Amino acid sequence: MQAAKGWKQSVCGVLPRRVLGYQGPMTRGKGGEMTHLWVRAEQRPNEERVGITPEGAAALVKAGIRVTVERSSVRAIPLDGYQAAGCEIAAENAWPGAPTDAIIFGLKELPEDGTSLRHRHIMFGHAFKGQPAGRELLKRFKAGGGTLYDLEYLVGEDGRRVAAFGYWAGYAGAAVSLKCWAAQQRGRIAGPVRKVASKEALLGELGEELAGLARPRAIIIGALGRVGTGAADLCTAMGVGVTKWDMAETAGGGPFPEVLQHEIFLNCILARPGCPVFVPASAKTDPRKLTVIGDIACDPTSDFSPIKVYDRATDWDAPALRVHDAPPLDVTAIDNLPSLMPVESSEDYAAQLLPSLLALDALDNGVWGRAKVEFDRHVAGV
Repeated sequence: MQAAKGWKQSVCGVLPRRVLGYQGPMTRGKGGEMTHLWVRAEQRPNEERVGITPEGAAALVKAGIRVTVERSSVRAIPLDGYQAAGCEIAAENAWPGAPTDAIIFGLKELPEDGTSLRHRHIMFGHAFKGQPAGRELLKRFKAGGGTLYDLEYLVGEDGRRVAAFGYWAGYAGAAVSLKCWAAQQRGRIAGPVRKVASKEALLGELGEELAGLARPRAIIIGALGRVGTGAADLCTAMGVGVTKWDMAETAGGGPFPEVLQHEIFLNCILARPGCPVFVPASAKTDPRKLTVIGDIACDPTSDFSPIKVYDRATDWDAPALRVHDAPPLDVTAIDNLPSLMPVESSEDYAAQLLPSLLALDALDNGVWGRAKVEFDRHVAGV
């Protein structure tokens, strides 16, 4: 990835707020300054999503929030919509030089260059469950005095996440798992996956790969959540029979021999302390029908991972990791699955998140305040 060091700020193309007819007071952040949201370009390979659409940006600008959007060579949603919404436009990767009071908003990882982080960042940090890379990220925030508002920990008073890519992660994860299974039936291991224009295109592509094959059975754990719902919808669309499990079925603790009696297992739960083991290390050699594990939650380096037959994520170029040969057992664990359908997943997620972004002037309260408490708790331990 490109390093952050030496990046320069370049802002141009500013449009007046009267474009949107906004006449009210400007939203002010802590200390009385105008709230400033800086939408950075993503640097992760195969990452074309964005957490705010031009329509959402227009709503923020109308509410008096200053919005800067970086140029991006890969973003699935074109820049001209943001310009028309009244956003300021910055050079790609200019965020290290953004004003200190700007709130930097992205989705996936920052460049791992070890630089200290002085800004407030909104993103998926993957830093609160003991991940080695997460600890390094927290050290960077501690060194620079910045703050991480982790999107995974933006929750309402009921503890439920206010926004999630879960449905599309489940949908795409089930599709990749079926691709892995279809490749196995032909004596191969799954080849590279690439983004598709729409879910209809994905279904058509998958139908071709499954042509002439009897359908497997899949078991989904976490079937009642967003991720599980997406996974089940994809399976149903492709004629795959599904066994749906959730908390009631796993309350007694694992492992669960029933998982091994299905050809495909789709893990759709968020690993937390106390999570039972679903697939033990012994599953590689245990008698089983299971040949594909789709770890859609994808947290292999966490101590709480419920799947003990693998220890690293897979990627778009090599989506399947073969952990046993005879009979085969492949694990697919891609951590940015919704990017297979970047426009649809971005639009869905952005609509869920927008109400919280409109409350950015209250970073000490509500969903933002709860996320800050979570960050403070974890950064104190590094």
